[in-house]
Amino acid sequence: MSKPYQPTAEDIAKAEQRRLKREQAKKNAPTVAEDERGQILPREWLDVSPHLASVEGRTVRVMTWNLLAQSLVRRELFPTSDCLKAGQREHMLYREILSHNAAICCLQEVDRTEKLFPVLEKANYAWVYAAGPRKKHGCLIAYRKDAFECIRRKVVTYDDQEIRKDGDEQARRGSSFRTKNIGSLVALRQLGSAEDGVIVATTHLFWHPAQAAILLREVNKFRSEGTEPEARWPSIIAGDFNFQPDDPAYSLLAGEPLLPEQKARLEASRVVHATIDPSIAVEGAAQAEEEEEGAESGENDPDRIIVNARAAQPSDGLMTDDELEQLYRQSGTPTSVYDAGQRTIPGISESGLTFGGKGTIPSNRRGSFEPCYTSYTHYWKSVLDYIFVLDAPGRDVSVVRLAKPHSKESFGDGLPRKGVCGSDHISLAADLHWPPL
Repeated sequence: MSKPYQPTAEDIAKAEQRRLKREQAKKNAPTVAEDERGQILPREWLDVSPHLASVEGRTVRVMTWNLLAQSLVRRELFPTSDCLKAGQREHMLYREILSHNAAICCLQEVDRTEKLFPVLEKANYAWVYAAGPRKKHGCLIAYRKDAFECIRRKVVTYDDQEIRKDGDEQARRGSSFRTKNIGSLVALRQLGSAEDGVIVATTHLFWHPAQAAILLREVNKFRSEGTEPEARWPSIIAGDFNFQPDDPAYSLLAGEPLLPEQKARLEASRVVHATIDPSIAVEGAAQAEEEEEGAESGENDPDRIIVNARAAQPSDGLMTDDELEQLYRQSGTPTSVYDAGQRTIPGISESGLTFGGKGTIPSNRRGSFEPCYTSYTHYWKSVLDYIFVLDAPGRDVSVVRLAKPHSKESFGDGLPRKGVCGSDHISLAADLHWPPL
């Protein structure tokens, strides 16, 4: 048996030198804000009602962003991007998140959490992370430790939610596609206050009009399940909704009447996918990919044709237009922060920064003042991301400032792009104010 190794004094000295060198390297390492690998396009801010920041009540900065999960990156989807590797994108992602200095961050398509969590911890954030069954990425709500504490949380799995009480299980759920998508809800109590706080929900939807209605219903339910003061907390609902402002789902959520072309689109969407009805023949090897990532292989194209599906029958329980409108209206009408805020800024509709400039919806219709783009790639250029607020009784939420949308010229041949943005989505951020409890 060999003798155990005994380090010499020289060995010990060399080991100590290496340790000191590592410690010094850590001290000299650039911060997220200094690291050149994290260079991004600077963001300007728009004043909407800046005087409210000094009015009694609470002003909170909120941001939302789809990070583009590394597990979903494919060269064929982003042929013009110059930064698709994780090491090329991650520092830009961290810089973008922290640059807003938000009190609350809603993030979607979050993976590589072993890298992200330490960044959030160092920036004094706590967080709640949730993912759908067998998903490789999820949704995250981060909040400043010196501003809030999480007192309740809930995960809503859309595939398991019922939209009516009558009929068999299939009819009660009325599912078109098994998406494995979720909504993540938290109740954040304001530090220094025993009773005040805010409800926050984030989600990443598959394009299906019922999912947003379910989320709205569950946010209301979640708020009502808390204490009496919690029933008077404002609710913030932010994330990737996967529909545009001229989409029927947006109109239903915003309380606008459905247009004839929107009704036609709803009718065309009433199909049942192979993930719901296994008797449907599946083309080629597509099933394995769809079962792993749900609808995400085509999520960024709301006009995509759903394959491996059949026309819905009455027994499938898919909701009619009237049922959808009723499901939305029973939970109140949320307000889009960007649509409401940018609508008050003179001349912005002529700036090319609003969705209404595309001419697909009139300026008097809700949605026309959303940003022109929140996702911009070689193949798709869309508005998919939103920050909605649901007022509490007697506590209307007002928009103080907005992170200004970038012009499309800023995105070059498409995102992600070095020095511009590490995701295919553009972050949204706002300062929101509400009166004291």
